[in-house]
Amino acid sequence: MEHSWLSLIPFLIVIGMAIWLKDILPGLVLGLIVGAILVTSDLLVGTQQSITYIVTTLSDPTNIKIVSFLYVFGGLVGMMNIAGGIKGFTEWIGEKIKSERGLLGLIWLTLPFTFMMPMFRIMMVGPIIKQLIKKMNLPKQKVGMTLDISTESVIVLLPVATAFVGFMVSLVEGGIKGLDLGMTAYEVFLLSILFNFYAIVMLLIGIIQTLWPSKTKAISEKIQDEEENEHEFHRMGIKKELSLVKAQPWHLIVPVFLLLGLSLYLLWEDGKSLGAQTVFEAFSMADATFVMLLAVFITLIFTFVFYVIRKQKLHEIMYHFYDGGNQMMQAISLLILIWALTLSAEELGFSTFISSTLGSFLPGFLTPATIFIIGSVVGYFIGSSWGTWGLFMPLGIALALSTGASIPLTVGAVFASGAFGALTSPLGDTTITTASILDLDLVDYAQYKLKVSAIGGILATVLYIIGGLMI
Repeated sequence: MEHSWLSLIPFLIVIGMAIWLKDILPGLVLGLIVGAILVTSDLLVGTQQSITYIVTTLSDPTNIKIVSFLYVFGGLVGMMNIAGGIKGFTEWIGEKIKSERGLLGLIWLTLPFTFMMPMFRIMMVGPIIKQLIKKMNLPKQKVGMTLDISTESVIVLLPVATAFVGFMVSLVEGGIKGLDLGMTAYEVFLLSILFNFYAIVMLLIGIIQTLWPSKTKAISEKIQDEEENEHEFHRMGIKKELSLVKAQPWHLIVPVFLLLGLSLYLLWEDGKSLGAQTVFEAFSMADATFVMLLAVFITLIFTFVFYVIRKQKLHEIMYHFYDGGNQMMQAISLLILIWALTLSAEELGFSTFISSTLGSFLPGFLTPATIFIIGSVVGYFIGSSWGTWGLFMPLGIALALSTGASIPLTVGAVFASGAFGALTSPLGDTTITTASILDLDLVDYAQYKLKVSAIGGILATVLYIIGGLMI
């Protein structure tokens, strides 16, 4: 089914029901079923097809690596919790951080150690930040937004050593293949970083937000409201147990530094096995998702042995491993449904429909801005930077060629649109993971992020129009 506007229906159902119910899960289930029924034109067969999409999603090697990483990392965090590692480190760092600015500054200071992969960074930093938020009575949404900005906006601007670089360069290479530009794909990619106006603007907004104090009264009232709305028995036993553990900061420091060291070493080894000659090449070529999973698995085994030697009770370690992993099941289930929903939309001709609605009638100076706006809308619907880039890179380069627009500027607009979707969408893994770790309502958090991101989006659009006129 090509050029079909019906491909928009599953996404419209998800977004509409999420706003209505303040919960994204029912909309995802209904959107998936409706999408499958539209594909098959049969109620019963469509319902069966929706299950097939889920099974197909779980059969994808990359997806299962992400799911496994989330669960195992959640389990590791649970073990560090019961061993007193997070409590000990929080108390130690809490003595040095006395203000909101200090906490937000800490988020930025962790960037050099956790920049390789967005989900890796959020999972590393989130549990510590969560405890400090509670201790200092700070606004969860603002802290979460700062964490997400310092993750997505920075990582897409780094030219080496991230999980994104290899994929981004390969997309550029595919788009310019056969063209005589006088530049390699990597050189085009490097130039496009300068034109990722959205990520640059959001980075500046994040820094300003870090330096701009919040109103303490409003914060206290909001946190009090959240606490009053929480069920009085929700995880009461677990919380009481964790409050009684002995603070032992080394039970966090040792596993974390082992994980960081292993991640860097395994990235180098994996990239070298693929033919890389330098560290930068190795980090760009490595399978970052698998490396992170392998690193956290090895760290989990070592940490288990380390805690047993340190006289931690075996049954407590095992129980809290599963408890930590299970706390990530909400994020995992949402991601699985989102991936399955995307499969149904693609079979309805989503990519083809978006491509066919644009032609070569655009004036050249408006091409980058148009690509950014439409790509951002689609990115918000699908919640995936990689999906948005894969969809719009061929389209963007083709339009740039036909309209005479700057290719590096247009490529930068494509990457910016994916960054907008990943940072802002309630379907994005960054939003879902941060909301899950910080105990934020997903829909409310996404709406908060959209208000801030809209400012960055408007400024980026203006910059693309100016850039289109000047370049």
